[in-house]
Amino acid sequence: MAVVNTGLSVPGIKGEFFNRFDQVTTYYQDLTTRIPSTTETEQYRFMGAAPMMREWGSGRLVKQYNLESYDVQNMEYEATVGFSQKEVEDDQLAQIRIRVHELAEVAATHKDYLLELLLAYGETAGYLAYDGQVFFSETHESGQSGAQSNLLTASAVDPDNPTEAEFRTALTAAIAHMMTLKSDRGDAMRIPPDGFICVVPPTMLFTALQALDVALVGGSTDPIRQNVIQGAARVIALPGLTDASKWYLCKTNMTIRPFIFQDRVPLEFQALDVGSEHAFKTGRLQFGVRARYRIAYGYWQYCMRTDFT
Repeated sequence: MAVVNTGLSVPGIKGEFFNRFDQVTTYYQDLTTRIPSTTETEQYRFMGAAPMMREWGSGRLVKQYNLESYDVQNMEYEATVGFSQKEVEDDQLAQIRIRVHELAEVAATHKDYLLELLLAYGETAGYLAYDGQVFFSETHESGQSGAQSNLLTASAVDPDNPTEAEFRTALTAAIAHMMTLKSDRGDAMRIPPDGFICVVPPTMLFTALQALDVALVGGSTDPIRQNVIQGAARVIALPGLTDASKWYLCKTNMTIRPFIFQDRVPLEFQALDVGSEHAFKTGRLQFGVRARYRIAYGYWQYCMRTDFT
């Protein structure tokens, strides 16, 4: 139904919303494995490592997986904006579009916000990985792996303002540490040194970018030399990360990434437009979105937290 004399209709507003939604820059898709969901709760059975190849010998030797699992319940989310019928009658189309565009921006970045929470609170009780330990822990252990950690520290003169050289040193240490991790069978996980993303707070963004982008390093006290980690990782900044001394190295080109996007019901756009019972009774129109999904932890092995101290 056309909105009074403006040419604005529910399909038109929906188109405005999704056009803006698709233009918003988001990062969750780079850090999560999308898994379609068909029930209220999904059970993830992280079954440990596949067996190493062996000589055929006397025939096949069937090895059992180390079963570890946890449940992830879908959450329901919504956001709604409203405006009066008078605004439509007075042809305030531009203001209505602004509100619809802002709604699209909030909806698009919500999954990034949920990721920020998982990162920021990953050392807190209740924020558990599949092995029952808090996600960032020094005591992760599965099968024959022994105790392993994804909590690292690095030295900095000013922990809240590390230098490019300090960040490079911390990054090389984080990559090396990740590559030493063992599977539940006690074997090396054989994590290749590629597909990395450094997730940093906004205050660390340009330091990290410069640390990874410059071709030559060194200065008055060190000889000029090639920057061997140039291009070793992408850098993204999430505004919800407010601890200026902490950053995260994520491995993002494996089957299961450090986080899971459990997708139950895609984003829906709905409206109470001119002519609706709500508009008749209140003189107000409403436009809103709804979806069901969950952002959850995946493999802790693919996310190292470094704290400058």
